[in-house]
Amino acid sequence: MPDFLWIPATIAASIFQVGRNALQRGVMTSSGPWGATLVRFLFGLPFSLAFLAVALLLTPHPDPQWTGAFWLSAVVGATSQILATAALLSAMHRSGFAVGTTLQQSSLPLAALLGLVIYGDQISGIAWLGVAITTTGLAMLSWPSPRQIRASLAGATFGLISGLFFGFSLNAFRHAALALDDRHPVFAAVVSVAVVQAMQTAALMLFLAWRDPETIREVMRRWRPSLAAGLCGACASVGWFVALALSPAAPVRALGIIEAPIAAVAGHRFFREALSVRQITAGSAIIIGVLLTTLF
Repeated sequence: MPDFLWIPATIAASIFQVGRNALQRGVMTSSGPWGATLVRFLFGLPFSLAFLAVALLLTPHPDPQWTGAFWLSAVVGATSQILATAALLSAMHRSGFAVGTTLQQSSLPLAALLGLVIYGDQISGIAWLGVAITTTGLAMLSWPSPRQIRASLAGATFGLISGLFFGFSLNAFRHAALALDDRHPVFAAVVSVAVVQAMQTAALMLFLAWRDPETIREVMRRWRPSLAAGLCGACASVGWFVALALSPAAPVRALGIIEAPIAAVAGHRFFREALSVRQITAGSAIIIGVLLTTLF
């Protein structure tokens, strides 16, 4: 398996993730954050199962190991991702599409620290410098204006919570795939996506059936736009899982920062959100930090 495959996988995942976030944001106006979160998993699951069927056909002699380590990592990752997605959608609702997506990128330093502390994943000193520079750029990019301070702080809180839980999920998903079949990382990644999305769909359906059945009915009524969000979500998840099976979480998340400028352009194009000089300047720091983290 080529060592560099995680790079195109991450870039593709970032692009699909921006598309999914934009589509989910549209669904949230009628279904709320939990309904939009359900859309990601419920309508992504059929596509994930289709990807799994293809992976089974193309993988020679797969040997998945259904160990306790796999299931523990899968459950932790699935739960963290559900909470992260709901927090991200709330952040975008309060602070805008681009800022909410940017604040989610706090998962970069958090993923690096969690990977080091919990799993012992190592990255170079220069890469740590890149993490610090990228994090500084992200802070500059998302700092609120005085007029927006109250709403932005609310959005920032949800964005940082999203980043924390995404940091947990990134590391958990990496080690779920490694525990399942480290000889076939792409196959293990696709299987892990299908298993995790099935668990997430079941958990959210049960939760909403208990707390808010009307949200489920509203999601089902809007199934046409939700299918597009599900497809983008499944493609993004496969890309992230493949990249994480091949590389520690910190470099993957660093390269995934490409999502932030893509989100800024999307927010400007589709939601008419303005870009400030500060945001453009901070983008330079982010690019430098991403290069340091990814290439070294």
